[in-house]
Amino acid sequence: MAGTPATLALDAAGVVHRLHPYAHDPANRHYGEEAAEALGVDPLRIFKTLVVDIGAARPELAVAVVPVSGQLNLKLVATALGAKRAAMADPALVARTTGYVLGGVSPIGQKVSLPTVIDETAQLWDTIYVSAGKRGLQVELSPADLARLSCAAFADIAR
Repeated sequence: MAGTPATLALDAAGVVHRLHPYAHDPANRHYGEEAAEALGVDPLRIFKTLVVDIGAARPELAVAVVPVSGQLNLKLVATALGAKRAAMADPALVARTTGYVLGGVSPIGQKVSLPTVIDETAQLWDTIYVSAGKRGLQVELSPADLARLSCAAFADIAR
């Protein structure tokens, strides 16, 4: 299997991780829930990568990493990022900026390094799962390694 920018970044950094491929149904748009079910992993342990716009006059993007079983709280993520507001980013802009397709956006190896916040519940687990850069592929790694590699902070951003 060819590497994704995320897996290449993990390898280059020497981060201990494990890849978990699964069969993705192209008709399924609930990517995180599909991964949890296919891999038999608690949905609280699989995290989705969401891109938000925190700009006032023009798009300014940031990344929020939250459990697939929860929802992103836009007010809390704005506060965590020191912004006045946050809104979900335009999907086309997300793809252009990160280099990933929706449902396969990884917090690791993005084309442009974006400010990143990981929900604090990630720290409850020894390892968590995030997208490895394409639909049908998750990577398992420690929350600390994810934070270090993505230059992220932990904060309460989910509900």
